[in-house]
Amino acid sequence: MTFVRDPRVQDADSPADGRTAPLEPQTAPGGPTAGRVDVHHHFTAPAWLDWAEERGVAHRDKLPWWTRWDLGTALELMDRTGIGTAVMTVAMLGRLRERTVRQESARVALRAAADVVEAHPARFAFFTPVFLDDLELSLWSVRHGLDELGAVGVSTRTSTDGVFLGDASHDRLLGELNERSAVISTHPMEVPGGPDGGPGLPGLPPFVCDFLMDTTRAAVNLIRNGTLDRYPNLTFVLPHGGGFLPYIASRLEILGGHVTPRIEPGRVRDYLHRFYFDTAGPMSPCSTPTLLATVDPGRILFGTDWPPTPAQVVSDIAAPALDSDPFLSERQLRGINRDNALRLLPSLVR
Repeated sequence: MTFVRDPRVQDADSPADGRTAPLEPQTAPGGPTAGRVDVHHHFTAPAWLDWAEERGVAHRDKLPWWTRWDLGTALELMDRTGIGTAVMTVAMLGRLRERTVRQESARVALRAAADVVEAHPARFAFFTPVFLDDLELSLWSVRHGLDELGAVGVSTRTSTDGVFLGDASHDRLLGELNERSAVISTHPMEVPGGPDGGPGLPGLPPFVCDFLMDTTRAAVNLIRNGTLDRYPNLTFVLPHGGGFLPYIASRLEILGGHVTPRIEPGRVRDYLHRFYFDTAGPMSPCSTPTLLATVDPGRILFGTDWPPTPAQVVSDIAAPALDSDPFLSERQLRGINRDNALRLLPSLVR
């Protein structure tokens, strides 16, 4: 079986889907495409690091280097690569278990994100986090982040402690988010590894392969559980080009009958055209044709994965490769860089 795109689905060469008309492309003379919207920007608030050290939750020196988020560095990279607006995913590392401490942690981090947006409203927005292992904390974060602080959507891990997004235990949370027509940005973090919590394959960091598999498993779980049929107002953004999902689409169609519960081929095609996918990592002459052949180009979004992806990689490799990708039309490229995100998140039109 050969997987083909559903011809009923509009792509970025077709008129917009009616939410918000695409804006005219902007270009920086002699430079990169301007006005990009980056939907994959990790934000570890300096104020949160201060709080974490004071509480003994975490220490800067023991956290990954990419937690040293800095406003000046962020703006410099954004200007250099033509990013008009970055949508921040609020990061809080550390294995916190006590509800009151986790809520305090989230409150500090969200306040810091809101302060960045208030100081630079045209340059930043943020997602408020939800926690797959704590329903009540998630509902508090939704109300505090969306209703009180102005978040444009929510973010969540693809799995927590081996339980993947879309599990029945998440139904109440997904129902609440469905009532709000929420955009849900997803990302892997701690993935099941080898013995004693070590890496699945020694010497291979989890972000090379395991993160992509975690995203793929979460997406397949959403498909097999019919999550978007039960909660049709939800929108999921899959990072890193959807992991391996576009590549295994035909395999999932063919073998879906062996999955429990059974996955009908039509549901695979349907969900592939309802998910959004960001470009952090996947866009290349090898991967772009598969992504374009499998998903709706109007649902591909620009993402940097900065700062875990170093600034030099973003500015000197990833962004130029996207702008010069021979498989993308000018209109598709404009959609990926800007217009698709503005249709999805119209509050970013400022």
